[in-house]
Amino acid sequence: MQIDSLPQIDLTALARQAMLERHLTPDFPLEVMKEVSQFNGPAQPTHHADLRSLIWCSIDNDDSRDLDQLTYAEALPGGEYKIYVAIADVDSLVKKGSAIDQYAQTNTTSVYTPTKIFPMLPERLSTDLTSLNANEDRLAVVSEVIVKSDGGIKSFKLYPAYVRNHAKLAYNSLAAWLDGQGPIPERVTYVPGLETQLHLQDKIAHVLRNYRHDQGALTLETIEPQPIIKDGQIIDMKASEKNRTRNLIEDFMITANTATARFLKEYQLPSLRRVVRIPKRWDRIREIAEEYGEILPEEPDAKSLDLFLIRRLFRDPLHFPDLSLAVIKLLGNGEYIVEYPGDESVGHFSLAVKDYTHSTAPNRRYPDLITQRMVKSVFDQNPSPYTSKELESLARQCTEKEDEAEKVERRMKKSASILLLSSKIGEKFPALVTGASPKGTWIRVLSPPVDGKLIKGYENVDVGDSIQVELVHVDMEKGFIDFVRVSKLKPR
Repeated sequence: MQIDSLPQIDLTALARQAMLERHLTPDFPLEVMKEVSQFNGPAQPTHHADLRSLIWCSIDNDDSRDLDQLTYAEALPGGEYKIYVAIADVDSLVKKGSAIDQYAQTNTTSVYTPTKIFPMLPERLSTDLTSLNANEDRLAVVSEVIVKSDGGIKSFKLYPAYVRNHAKLAYNSLAAWLDGQGPIPERVTYVPGLETQLHLQDKIAHVLRNYRHDQGALTLETIEPQPIIKDGQIIDMKASEKNRTRNLIEDFMITANTATARFLKEYQLPSLRRVVRIPKRWDRIREIAEEYGEILPEEPDAKSLDLFLIRRLFRDPLHFPDLSLAVIKLLGNGEYIVEYPGDESVGHFSLAVKDYTHSTAPNRRYPDLITQRMVKSVFDQNPSPYTSKELESLARQCTEKEDEAEKVERRMKKSASILLLSSKIGEKFPALVTGASPKGTWIRVLSPPVDGKLIKGYENVDVGDSIQVELVHVDMEKGFIDFVRVSKLKPR
């Protein structure tokens, strides 16, 4: 089967159909667009702190247009630091119960497919009026956190502010510069003090990260396949890896999310927590460690697992993403739950934090918008905008819809991959088992990085096993990529 024999496929139409099959709504209803048309401009400040003079910047993907976060930092006496994270005040325009809000609540997340993003909010909001765009004044909710010299949180406060993004920066070019592998991004040179500011943020991120790993946060590096599109056609798949600036933003956002969760707890409000529970498949994680000659405790222990991961990263960095992927699959999915004042925190196992919520992406994730409204009710001295019953229902819906959105995204990546694999029927590839259950056995081919199903030879294999597979069948419209096992490889 040659690639040029494939029928002409409209990947955007296919994505739209995949969303409908997963009970997601791909298009905005007329009443939503009517509401959007009534906005004359971005929300204006009332009793907001004016922080526009701070050297705020955004760091995101090269093509990101929905900018949710800005960062800024200061060095304090005694080796301490102050970090500021500004989050777009989406609630200032998207009011609870509005048609826009009801639509956002339907999908609960933006859905990212190879040829089209299906945004949670209309683009006039998410990429303009509620986006922290460069050289624009916008309302934000700011987390101001004092970080101790060892990286722990000393104190925090949250408040409404008026901010200005002085530079829209991109992960890859900024990381290359910080690593000494590329030139300084041109935009950095235009803003006085920004170069020093970025070096400071990078330094603080290392401090924050080291502290979390001392607490047991897991060292994980995955490679996510991303289609390369030219003139509307898929021409390649590239591996999207973490880098220095992705880590920087992750560390600052984890700190802001922790501060937000503690803020709501401090004011005796229930909160929508993002949790990753103690892994149910710890026995399989222990088996994988034993294959490398290491022994993990019988009971789940994040610190011991992290030390094992660090040793594997040091000994075999090339194949570490494969091990990371297996561990991530065995940890299980995250979920949203409601935590009430006085409850013992479930926490986030892989991040090694007890107090954690999602608050930093309200343009593209509905749980973050819920959390923002809870925080703003404190600012305004109003009762909670949500009843306990509403929060419980929303927690379940956000978990379920996020799972459905991820299934759509995986399916569409597979459909894109088929354009590259259809001429390779009968070829053999090294692969990693990423899922094994009565519903099926799933694998990831390592090069090109694509996911598929093992339809034969799945006996006696489990998550984390390295196997040799043969590609036997692809189905573009259904997103099927089927393999059979050729042999089982020895652990590296």
